[in-house]
Amino acid sequence: MADPVEPALVEIENLSKHFGEGETRVDALRGVSLQVFPGQIVGLLGASGSGKTTLLNCVGCILEPNGGRMTLDGDVVYDDRWLRSDLRRLRLEKVGFIFQFHNLLPFLNCADNVGLVLQLAGFGAAAARARAIELLDYFEVGRHKDRMPAQLSGGEAQRVAIARALANRPRIILADEPTASLDSHRAGIVMDLLRKIAVEQHAAIIAVTHDEKIFGRFDEVFHLRDGQLDADAAGGRRFEPTDMQTSARHDRAEC
Repeated sequence: MADPVEPALVEIENLSKHFGEGETRVDALRGVSLQVFPGQIVGLLGASGSGKTTLLNCVGCILEPNGGRMTLDGDVVYDDRWLRSDLRRLRLEKVGFIFQFHNLLPFLNCADNVGLVLQLAGFGAAAARARAIELLDYFEVGRHKDRMPAQLSGGEAQRVAIARALANRPRIILADEPTASLDSHRAGIVMDLLRKIAVEQHAAIIAVTHDEKIFGRFDEVFHLRDGQLDADAAGGRRFEPTDMQTSARHDRAEC
């Protein structure tokens, strides 16, 4: 018997966000609805000012929407208002962030950059360092655990940043231009890592990108135009949830 369809990890319904009022008002998001399922990597495409980063920041509970409903990992967190008062804890528990530039703290070595997230979540120093080294080894940069960020190549620094994003085992990962500063080879490595994470950790990954090198790496592409989803301009392969989950289960079986 086929497995039941798993619920979406990210579910957005009619989300809106504007900045300013009156003549200066700008509608950054207008009635956006989408779902992202476990094991899926989706891309957000669109011109500058189309609302991509605004949407990512709303999903990450950094920006407060002006209306709509948002469910993260089965938890309704916004329904025309925040339903959680502890947004910092929510982000620590559910969301990992990856940026175009690694944003590693320059005065901490690689292991401490990753471990800091865990200490903020309540881990002791020894446990945080052990988990950090485990993750750095997983991403094949463990030999650099005591190096400072300035001593790393761009690709190595980005892998450390991904390790940091995964430190607290979030199931929702938000990436803002994660490969824009990398060449084709290193961009491919990063996307392979994200695919591995999505499959092995059953995570949902949303990536904002202009990077044409990785367009073919997404399970689904959402194209934003003037704050609205443009289905006709999606331009990517679109999976039904059952097809995507079957693919993810098959990939996990081969890992």
